Amino acid sequence: MFETRCLSSLSKVFADEALSDAPVREGSALWGETYSFQVAYRSESLLPALRVRAASPLEPYIAVRAVGLSPADLPAYSNPDEGYLRTTPGLYPDPLFPVGDDLRALPKQWRSLWVTVSLPSLSEAEEAALAGADAEADFPIEIVLSDADGNRLGAETFRLTVARAELPEQRLLHTEWFHADCIATRYGVEAFSEGHWELLEKYMENAYRHGINMILTPLFTPPLDTAIGGERPTMQLVGVERIGEDDYRFDFSKLTRWVETCRRVGIRHFEMSHLFTQWGAKHAPKIVALADGEERRIFGWDTEAAGEPYGRFLDQFLPALVAYLKEHGLEKNVYFHVSDEPIPDNLEHYRAAKAVLMRHLDGFAFFEALSDYSFYEQGLVPIPVPANNHIEPFLEGGVDPLWTYYCCSQNRDGVANRFLAMPSSRNRVLGVQLYKYRIAGFLQWGFNFWYSQYSKREIDPFRVTDAGGAFPSGDPFVVYPGPNGPIDSLRWEVFREALQDLRALELLESLVGRDAALAVAEDAYGGEGAVTFRMGAPASERVLDARERINRAIAAAL
Repeated sequence: MFETRCLSSLSKVFADEALSDAPVREGSALWGETYSFQVAYRSESLLPALRVRAASPLEPYIAVRAVGLSPADLPAYSNPDEGYLRTTPGLYPDPLFPVGDDLRALPKQWRSLWVTVSLPSLSEAEEAALAGADAEADFPIEIVLSDADGNRLGAETFRLTVARAELPEQRLLHTEWFHADCIATRYGVEAFSEGHWELLEKYMENAYRHGINMILTPLFTPPLDTAIGGERPTMQLVGVERIGEDDYRFDFSKLTRWVETCRRVGIRHFEMSHLFTQWGAKHAPKIVALADGEERRIFGWDTEAAGEPYGRFLDQFLPALVAYLKEHGLEKNVYFHVSDEPIPDNLEHYRAAKAVLMRHLDGFAFFEALSDYSFYEQGLVPIPVPANNHIEPFLEGGVDPLWTYYCCSQNRDGVANRFLAMPSSRNRVLGVQLYKYRIAGFLQWGFNFWYSQYSKREIDPFRVTDAGGAFPSGDPFVVYPGPNGPIDSLRWEVFREALQDLRALELLESLVGRDAALAVAEDAYGGEGAVTFRMGAPASERVLDARERINRAIAAAL
């Protein structure tokens, strides 16, 4: 009357369909890695107040969460490729809730538990007598489910093998747009109040633990996904005071606290918010200043990007910012934007805006999400970030360094993405793609975008996962707002696994050379040339096998 099944992290367990995935009861990892698997369960009758216990030598490093369901009104656009699990609206497994007293089995529904093993470093493992001189160590992990009276209902045992090697530090630069205003709005706190700073740090820490080592830094309210003529809530780290008509003073104290908070959680790189509006670089971002004794907006949609007033402002602000960055040793850790996703029709506006910035920012790194090669070819974007379905010309051109990104538009043609309706293998396969093509950085726009499209209104991300019917469900965010901080999604955990695959390949390369390391990965996917940016969603078994082969090769090379 009560069934359980051990599954990999790549399974998605739907409440309204039979569970067809084969059991997975073993896997391997490296020290310093976060490893996940699932235990699915099903009861013929309602069982309230389930109890869950993990028994293992690794117990101090194990967390068990319940996989919740999120609604997807827009699981896919009208022309999806074959790489979706389903395209019908409904409830999809995604948020990972803490296991509390309200865990229950609902009649005849498959549900699952998400088991996370946050392995310590090799030195910590040795100190705790978890790792000895042998090449690897095996650890059983038993997950036991009981009813409210303590009666055992079912159990699954997973065997985790850990090689005597440590996952190296991430080299990939990784930013997913961190929307500080969404946090303030959702929790009802004033921007940069003490309550806001406390929440910001929790979300920053979560971001870093999942591989984000660069953060969108709102010098001024980022002009992103904002309706023309509309405004997002003011989120401005730089204090501005206008003196007279054209003179300004700047206060960087909030920026200093932002940098210190980021460094405290591990983030060392800073993506400066765009200094011109999205989709054309035609206007200034929203900038608020103390003027004539009151705080008010001095620039915005009514400000021409190439006009003299904004130009005079930048001629004072940018030198002050450069001096600040140098004083704090940040000049090698900041990246600047002009305007997001420029297209050929915007080229002249973009060129004029870039020229204004280069009067003061020559020598600093500039990068941009774009899909048109001409912006790079003309030297306007030295570090291009093409979408993964437009990256081929940049690869053929030998662009170095080269980044990539995906968003709602990358929804077909076999490219990687992580919508709720996509299999997790399509999410995780990004790791080997980044490795093969020597990608230096990855960008995605939605760490926590909890507004409707164009930021017209707040949404409840537990009820609306598509920005109000605008983007495929799951595109706008990967974390949910919990009562006291972030709640992970299974998509976010699987994405971390993709980055860990990349780091494992880099470790293998350091041991056996790049050609041999790449051959291990490609052989697992079908042979030389099998790994491409358009390889679709391989079978979960193949993705898991690829990582197992990498781990075995590492162990053999030690």
